[in-house]
Amino acid sequence: MEEMNKKGLLRKSQKGYSLVFKLQVIDLVEKGLLTYKQAQIRYGI
Repeated sequence: MEEMNKKGLLRKSQKGYSLVFKLQVIDLVEKGLLTYKQAQIRYGI
């Protein structure tokens, strides 16, 4: 979801991710199965 900041610019609101999800994504990146950029695109983070 997007919201206006003090300067009137749109920004995405921060999402909360579970610890399990974070660890799974980190594991994929550390194993070389995804780059951090691929993880950003695939999971919208």
